[in-house]
Amino acid sequence: MNLNQINNVYFIGIGGIGMSNLARYFKNLGKRVVGYDKTPSALTDELIASGISIHFEDAIDLIPNDFYVENTLVVVTPAVPITHSEWNYFTERNFEIKKRSEVLGLITKDTFCFAVAGTHGKTTTSGILGHIMYESGADVTAFIGGIVENYNSNLIGSGKTITVVEADEFDRSFLHLHPNIACITSMDADHLDIYGTSEAIEESFVEFANKIEDKSHLFITNELPIEGVICSVNEEAIYKAFNVRVGNGSYIFDVQTPTEVIKDLHFGLPGRHNLMNALMAIAMANLFGTPTVEIAKAIASFKGIKRRFSYQIKTESKVYIDDYAHHPTEINAVYQAVRELYPGQKVLAVFQPHLFSRTKDFADDFAKSLSAFDEVILLDIYPARELPMEGINSKWLMDKMTNNSKKLITKSDLVSSILASDASIIVTIGAGDIGELVPTIKKAINETL
Repeated sequence: MNLNQINNVYFIGIGGIGMSNLARYFKNLGKRVVGYDKTPSALTDELIASGISIHFEDAIDLIPNDFYVENTLVVVTPAVPITHSEWNYFTERNFEIKKRSEVLGLITKDTFCFAVAGTHGKTTTSGILGHIMYESGADVTAFIGGIVENYNSNLIGSGKTITVVEADEFDRSFLHLHPNIACITSMDADHLDIYGTSEAIEESFVEFANKIEDKSHLFITNELPIEGVICSVNEEAIYKAFNVRVGNGSYIFDVQTPTEVIKDLHFGLPGRHNLMNALMAIAMANLFGTPTVEIAKAIASFKGIKRRFSYQIKTESKVYIDDYAHHPTEINAVYQAVRELYPGQKVLAVFQPHLFSRTKDFADDFAKSLSAFDEVILLDIYPARELPMEGINSKWLMDKMTNNSKKLITKSDLVSSILASDASIIVTIGAGDIGELVPTIKKAINETL
């Protein structure tokens, strides 16, 4: 399939974080972009403001009459049910229908592709790398699975020769990509509803790694059972971050590369996991040949990703942080960062579990991660694409926690429960719709200050 011959692109599920950056990309290329989504959101508002036509009713008569088979590409998200009437309309008329991952595969086939894989750290690492490439003047488009604060967008640049993409392991999507340089940040068990076992996930990552024939173009951490160039923080490696200090609320560190030591890099994202994310991005840009001075400048100016340790309130008496963490490893990373930045202060964590299957598969690890916080408020499980599972609920998870101060509440009681806490540090955590409650929580806390 030749994307150059496509005039129209129709998105079913255009409001998703991954779908919306593809929509922006095709709009930048001058294609006519139209889409459907179930509900309006901040993302769909922005797409509409950019000139993309979107509707929120599954109705065949809302498909433009002049979308002909031969020059229209239909992009569909796996979250849409097969009973969707618009999807069936296109299927019955033999339109070219692709999943988002397949479209990314087509795009990366014709570009120099940086692919960032891993069960954690993909979005931040690809955001940093996209920022480095764009700031250094590269002809790049970076597809990011989150909103990059510097650009207030999930798409960086509009270049046609270089792409930066998140290589998503969900549904084995990353096997469609054509990477020239890649990294794998982590390979923890996740998406067991898709894979079944952690071994199956590992096999999928190995298959992805095998897409990189030259292993000097694949960057890994030292604990991964895959051949590649090792990156490490404070341990011997080909690319090593060391001499790590904290000054003025930022990390300052040095990086050893195969040919030089880059001194006194400044990086503002908290948490040791983010140092590794930065190091991976630095290594990939360094191999590509991006000048050291440009890398250093971009690392210092990177502001982060929305809902990734995102400061909402930061005063002497109260700090409110929001984070997308939805896996025990990610919750541990949030806890480590909070403890490093605010030693001895009382921390309240508000957690909304995401998916019944993930809660079931990692219940003991979730309980252990959450129990580390001084106080925990739990919300009901956010089902996303799943139906309820008998016996799997937030009460069941809470009973596994060893925390002395824990409670399960409804969303309607959330703000009053947060305000009743004497914790000086508040963290909201989760990948469900808890993110939509953040502005309300922020406003309520600010009114008490």
